[in-house]
Amino acid sequence: MNYICPMHPEIRRERPGSCPLCGMALEADTPMNGEEVPNPELVDMKLRFRVTVVPTLLVFLLGMSDLLPGRSVQELFPGRLFGWVQMFLAAPVVLWGGWPFFRKGWQSLVQRSLNMFTLISLGTGVAFGYSLVAVLIPGRFPESFRSPDGSVPVYFEAAAVITLLVLIGQILELRARDRTSDAIRSLMRLTPPTAVRIEADGSEERIPLHRVKPGDRLRVRPGDRVPVDGTVIEGNSAVDESAFTGEPVPVETGPGDPVTGGTINGTGSFVMRADRVGAETLLARIVRMVTDAQRTRAPIQRLADRVASWLVPVVVLASILTFLTWALVGPEPRLIHALVNSVAVLIIACPCALGLATPMAIQVGTGRGAAAGVLIKNAEALELLEKVDTLVLDKTGTLTEGRPLLTSLLPLPGQDESELLRLAPGLERASEHPLASAVVAGARQKGLEIPAAGEFRYLPGQGVKGKVEGRLVAVGNDRFFEHPGNDREILLEQAGRLRRQGHTVMFIFVDGKPAGLIAISDPIKPTTEAAVSRLKDDGMRLLMATGDSRATAETVARRLGIDEVEAEILPHSKGEVIQRLQAEGRTVAMAGDGINDAPALALADVGIAMGTGTDVAMESAGVTLVRGDLRGLSRAFRLSRATMRNIRQNLFFAFVYNFLGVPIAAGILYPWTGLLLNPMIAAAAMSFSSVSVIGNSLRLRRLKL
Repeated sequence: MNYICPMHPEIRRERPGSCPLCGMALEADTPMNGEEVPNPELVDMKLRFRVTVVPTLLVFLLGMSDLLPGRSVQELFPGRLFGWVQMFLAAPVVLWGGWPFFRKGWQSLVQRSLNMFTLISLGTGVAFGYSLVAVLIPGRFPESFRSPDGSVPVYFEAAAVITLLVLIGQILELRARDRTSDAIRSLMRLTPPTAVRIEADGSEERIPLHRVKPGDRLRVRPGDRVPVDGTVIEGNSAVDESAFTGEPVPVETGPGDPVTGGTINGTGSFVMRADRVGAETLLARIVRMVTDAQRTRAPIQRLADRVASWLVPVVVLASILTFLTWALVGPEPRLIHALVNSVAVLIIACPCALGLATPMAIQVGTGRGAAAGVLIKNAEALELLEKVDTLVLDKTGTLTEGRPLLTSLLPLPGQDESELLRLAPGLERASEHPLASAVVAGARQKGLEIPAAGEFRYLPGQGVKGKVEGRLVAVGNDRFFEHPGNDREILLEQAGRLRRQGHTVMFIFVDGKPAGLIAISDPIKPTTEAAVSRLKDDGMRLLMATGDSRATAETVARRLGIDEVEAEILPHSKGEVIQRLQAEGRTVAMAGDGINDAPALALADVGIAMGTGTDVAMESAGVTLVRGDLRGLSRAFRLSRATMRNIRQNLFFAFVYNFLGVPIAAGILYPWTGLLLNPMIAAAAMSFSSVSVIGNSLRLRRLKL
């Protein structure tokens, strides 16, 4: 397991520890088996808090005793004994309880990467060190450091309380940060620990999940979780896929249907064949993708990084100026006021909230998206989604089911239909295109033997050709027609009629001559119409880009209400459509599922892949819809808008906090109101700032998608 800094994902270690740049506790890259792994830093902070809380309260009560009515506690400790008692109570709190902060502060100086622990160690160190000297050698202090009664004030209670408050802040922050990984843990807990394997003799054995191999037959009983990705071979049931898709309605499943590991079987029982196991399952890939996305940095983070890099040096300078100002022109005792206010400036100006503003929101947002079936590949894609105003949609597999069916084969006069139904599938068997699979499946349903093809060639934008049983066969679109003729006109007339009905048409050529055509129907997904309507209501400009014929494409577009269509285009032309829209000043997203969509997905500002499509498409895209349901697009856009709004809220709070907090701590309001900020209050405010940013980010877990 690797441990990573949430603010600096480039920092990776094999063991728990602190980030050398910001000092924050490293967190586990991926929770083990979905279980909450104890955070060593959190355990250590809790121990230090429990040990130091009592002496801190005692030294605080002693330090504040002169403000209470009645007899002063100081009268119980004659001479310098009062200061010694405070010192012995505060020393273990500051030196042991606060040791991690001093260590990280020193590390920040060595690494030349100033951070919040630089300020904390400076502030508490100055307060404790000054008080220590005041107790040990009070005679060395000039009159300007003394109170009206001639004593030298000490600030042991401030140093101890600041340390305790920072410990509390770290505990709250570490707990909150752990909750940002809840989405990953809940996903990992979906995998059952065992599976029921059916042996060759028909007996059944429950085995650990890691022993399942591709090809094993597994029984899934009612209420069980599907152990791995596979295909149903016996039985029927309804499978709850809501953990992956966000849709509560179970999916009816029967022989030949795919099932996903981690989904919940309903009341039926079925036997499945294991296809993908271990790290190859959809669930494992989702966890990997979400984990990687949570460690990426959004472009908006650059602003916070630039400000944070200057903040600590500016705060140190502000603290020095505060000390000098109070020491030169402040009221008596000047140096005491100078010391207290300069320490308050150091303590209150925590850059941690600024650094956490973006990564915490990204981490929670991507986890929330995964729970709704929307996988974000990186933070940049999540940020760009908010700006998208134009969506380009592929047809096959995106708007339609992507599982076409052979509707009919129409041979030309003189051609043998049964022969064509062997030759065409023989050639298409070597192709991976969904339309080719439909031709092969149609021939197999008729019980025909499919011959093998040789010299197979794929011609982009046209089709395929090769030799089947010694004859030159080609299957593709009308770009294969070389010469006009009666046969061509007959086929084109039949094709036009079928295309107007929404069919996809492919022509068959044998030995260089037209022989007939194949009509294929690819039904529109049941959810597509509602998804398109929702996207249009959101003001999205929609455009369909497909290599299919214009008649077929326009039929589908009219049915769905899509106004713009780019049809009969080659795969590289989809990229040209993207670039043309971008040249118009549009921010373009492209949704597709096939290998031919990969270039356009990469060229778009945001590529959106269907999880039911090819791995190449998903690798090229910034967003993946797990089940290929276009309703997930609305969820993705809503998630992006909410996450970016959350980030801006976090940044605004962090900026305003430091913008107002530092001047108030410096005493800017003192001339008019007499208000001075005690360093203990500054410490509480500093801890609150980080926790509030994380708390605001955690609200995304309840976002309705």
